[in-house]
Amino acid sequence: MEYTVLVVDDNRASRECIYRHLQDECRVILATSGEQALKVCSKMRPDLILLAIEMAGMGGFEVLERLGERAELSTIPVIFLSTDNDTETEIRGLERGAADFIVKPVNKSILLYRIGHHLRFHRYQHLLEENVRDLEGGIVLGFAEIVEFRDANTGGHVGRSSRYVQILGKTLRKQSREVSDAMSEGDLDMIVRAAPLHDIGKIGIRDRILLKPGPLSEGEFEIMKTHSTLGGEILRRMYWRTPTQHYLKFAIQIAESHHERFDGSGYPKGLRGDEIPLCARIMAVADVYDAVTGNRCYRQGLSHEQTRGIIVDGAGTHFDPRLVEVFLKVETQFEQEFNLFRVESGGIAGGGGGVGMDISPRAA
Repeated sequence: MEYTVLVVDDNRASRECIYRHLQDECRVILATSGEQALKVCSKMRPDLILLAIEMAGMGGFEVLERLGERAELSTIPVIFLSTDNDTETEIRGLERGAADFIVKPVNKSILLYRIGHHLRFHRYQHLLEENVRDLEGGIVLGFAEIVEFRDANTGGHVGRSSRYVQILGKTLRKQSREVSDAMSEGDLDMIVRAAPLHDIGKIGIRDRILLKPGPLSEGEFEIMKTHSTLGGEILRRMYWRTPTQHYLKFAIQIAESHHERFDGSGYPKGLRGDEIPLCARIMAVADVYDAVTGNRCYRQGLSHEQTRGIIVDGAGTHFDPRLVEVFLKVETQFEQEFNLFRVESGGIAGGGGGVGMDISPRAA
């Protein structure tokens, strides 16, 4: 297996020396500044980073901090390079999250040993995390399905709505550089993984309300609305116990905010526009599409065309207009998923209600 090592140093002599040491051992990418290093990492993920602390402009500590802000980059082992053999500087680097510290000028034997050690450790750690993630992912999905099984009206909703989130997010990233910078491919993977937990708070809603076959009273509706804040609290506690599970950050935002509306008329906080986390704005479209097309004991699901009308009419009020535009670009994929569900479930969807039907939590 060939490893990729990113060397970040604005000192040409140091950079070239390290390149000569490593050129026969691994793939080496050189960056002459912290800014350039972050651009490289936004396009590809190196296996290890050799990062000079002392650089003009963005120094090593700031680069390390910026890497830590991106979940998919935060686990890359970073070895600091410094001309300062100062214990306090080394401790500061290790406390900030650096994996190791090497004094320049670099000794080849020490460099190769340290790199090999951290690459092996990171590989074993990655394999362990993958196994834990597979196990934990199954548990989380099972947890979401427990909530779903309580409400016989919403069978399969968590899986379908997650697929819609993936379609919307992938297309949005392709058409917007601003979004692709703010929401990396790794972020989108975590958002899709988090999506099944959007209604986890319903586990705390009493059966007499959650399972009520008819319309909810005003008081019952207020209780039903608490599932968003309750879901956020549950997931926040989960994240506190398992801080390495970064997807839970998105799960919290989605659970709390997927019923917010773009014009500020939603709940629980009345957020508007970009105040609503992007992942929750994506979830809102996916959630409503699946909720409205699905059959319920109290009404028949609408057709794709009818649901399309609801989403288009909601642009700028319920939904982020930009996401409605994305939905119109991928509506064929939504319809294919919708039709696949009809075939698999053996149910008949479409034809019920009108475009002005209620899309409150009673339907979601």
